[in-house]
Amino acid sequence: MADKPHMNLVFIGHVDHGKSTTVGRMLLDTGAIDPYVIEKFKKQADEKGKATFEFAWVMDSLKEERERGVTIDVSHKRFDTDKYYFTVIDAPGHRDFVKNMITGTSQADAAVVVCSGIEGPQAQTREHIFLAKTLGVKQIIIAINKMDAVKPAYDEAAYNKAKADIGVLLKSVGFKLDEIPVIPISAYKGDNCAKKSENMPWYKGDTLLEALNKLKQPASTEGLALRLPIQDVYTITGIGTVPVGRVETGILKPDMKIIFMPSNKVGEVKSIEMHHEVLPMAKPGDNVGFNVRGIAKNDVHRGDVAGPVDNPPSVAKTFTAQIVVLNHPTAIPVGYTPVFHCHTAQVACTFIELLKKLDPKTGQVKEENPTFLKTGDVAIVKVMPTKPFVVEKAKDFPQLGRFAIRDMGQTVAAGMCIDIEKKEM
Repeated sequence: MADKPHMNLVFIGHVDHGKSTTVGRMLLDTGAIDPYVIEKFKKQADEKGKATFEFAWVMDSLKEERERGVTIDVSHKRFDTDKYYFTVIDAPGHRDFVKNMITGTSQADAAVVVCSGIEGPQAQTREHIFLAKTLGVKQIIIAINKMDAVKPAYDEAAYNKAKADIGVLLKSVGFKLDEIPVIPISAYKGDNCAKKSENMPWYKGDTLLEALNKLKQPASTEGLALRLPIQDVYTITGIGTVPVGRVETGILKPDMKIIFMPSNKVGEVKSIEMHHEVLPMAKPGDNVGFNVRGIAKNDVHRGDVAGPVDNPPSVAKTFTAQIVVLNHPTAIPVGYTPVFHCHTAQVACTFIELLKKLDPKTGQVKEENPTFLKTGDVAIVKVMPTKPFVVEKAKDFPQLGRFAIRDMGQTVAAGMCIDIEKKEM
């Protein structure tokens, strides 16, 4: 299991553009699931009048998702290529589910943006690409899907149009086009997923599988102090309290004394599991469950972060952040209190000072102490959480220093923490 480097891969993009189907196809073609599973789902899908959904159902295990044909929560599956083993996070593309998508994307080392060749990039495609960039996903692959369904089928012109449109988006958020593969695929039929398609002889680039193998391994964060944001806490009979989360930095080992912040509870690690196997230690990128001695079920909550007792996660009294306002209907004044989504925490925070507005292209100061911010502005602001909240400087712990800001059911801004005034615990 540990002989290949591990990468967390998120599939993002607009609703109904085929993310779950693409993931299902990759799992099938890399041997992570048996063909008979797909056959079984195909029968069920046909009976339910949901033909072509069989691949998606591999990921969409919740009954409600099958009824509605959309992905609601973030689900994790594993598949191997000859170079990496991937944990796939299938992130929802549907508007209401952006908050889950943020949780998924902030854990990812790389993203596959699935965009339908029929409609081209849509509003959500843009929002997801922007979030991926702001949340620190540096490597992306674009899959132009449903090439079997464009008119005429497998038409190069349809691919070129979608590619050009998505190029504009990528450029506008600062990705370099020459570093990003744009692959025409049909996830449903399997074209250019794991093997080259005979239906698109005009395309000379990599298949999706080849592009995945060419991803660069992320720099190791093992040398940093342990930071492990908690996603859920379970009580398992005969075992006790089992927090679940992803090691972002450092190493988690049995017998370690750890502190959960902001709950301020100390416990000792008894054992660690991943994919139902006991691990001698957990490294960055591992999604693990671990049993902790001395912690009761209600001591620890989603949004807490575990760290070593001698280097506890920072709880902010206030913090200074650089933000980009993505989408706000009016203006943001001092006193504005939206919800900050950072690692697994979701906490309302109040803007207490608008320090400066920056020129997005040069990063130079454009205006000191502006009275308000609006869509498109890049600014440095000072923020006060309404309740205890762990956040780190992005330069020390990038995974815990980036966040999205949501209000009124949408992402209004995103950014990163540049300085912290710590709360006395």
